[in-house]
Amino acid sequence: MVLLKSVNKMVKTMELKPFKKESVMPLPVAFISTVSKEGVRNIAPYGCVMPVLRPLDLICIATAKRRDTLDNIRETGEFVVNLAGADFADKVIPTAKAIPADQDEFEFAGLEEKPSKKISAPGIKGSYAWMECELFKLYEEASYILIMGKVVHLEVEDEVYDETGLCNVDKARPLMMMGADDGMHFCTVEELGKFEPFSAMFPQGKDPLAKMYRENDST
Repeated sequence: MVLLKSVNKMVKTMELKPFKKESVMPLPVAFISTVSKEGVRNIAPYGCVMPVLRPLDLICIATAKRRDTLDNIRETGEFVVNLAGADFADKVIPTAKAIPADQDEFEFAGLEEKPSKKISAPGIKGSYAWMECELFKLYEEASYILIMGKVVHLEVEDEVYDETGLCNVDKARPLMMMGADDGMHFCTVEELGKFEPFSAMFPQGKDPLAKMYRENDST
């Protein structure tokens, strides 16, 4: 008789400080473009960006309290969330550097503007999508501010968007970042080939928002 021994393999884990959450959580890198009340163009990269629920037209950005971007949004009530591909990785540091507020950051970073349709602040040419936003509300805490924006115009490059309403990540190659002790490590995402309809989450397989998507006006 052969006796088989079962071996319980211990899964090793490492305990991290709570502030190191970016070390395990990939963040999108979005470039926020604004214009000051004097007409000076500004760009800054942000990683803490998220949509606010699927049926809503709101987007939330977490920011430090001292940023030219925040000042411009306070003064003008407008900004563009530019979603860029992996080829923008070398534009993160030039747009993140602290330079005088009266210096044009489009020129400093070597980027071209894309005229917006609904607001005066321009987008960034070469991105794969643009969210033109108007300030909805600011939530201020002691050490940070949440900028809530209302998306008034959403535009995407034809070549990355298909007839099913899906952005092809293999073509867009969205720029993302993982934090480490020594800085930022840039990455992107890939399609897994796995699909589930929204309706699978609801009783009787009926998505309450399906009609909203069918009536979507992309013009």
